[in-house]
Amino acid sequence: MTEKAILPNGQHILEALEETLESRKQANAENSYVASLYQKGLDTILKKIGEEATETVIAAKDGNKTQIVYETADLWFHCMVLLNQQGISHQEVLNELARRFGLSGLDEKASRK
Repeated sequence: MTEKAILPNGQHILEALEETLESRKQANAENSYVASLYQKGLDTILKKIGEEATETVIAAKDGNKTQIVYETADLWFHCMVLLNQQGISHQEVLNELARRFGLSGLDEKASRK
């Protein structure tokens, strides 16, 4: 098993990323990619998620594990941008995954109706 995603300062990567994304809301869009995404708005963020999802699928179809990791990291990053833009913390998503853990996926999906 590999090491958990903890930064040298002891902070978990998702917490650090969330803080960085939040700080970029006030940054200059000319100097910050994330600030430029926030400035361009939801449609641009969603487009990036779609692009990264497609690139992840292509990497998987090609069987390139290294590329799958890179593209999945891009996809997760842009999903984190969306969550932050919408005022949703990564912890809310983790809590939902924890809630579902051990449940049949079919039963869980049926319970949403």
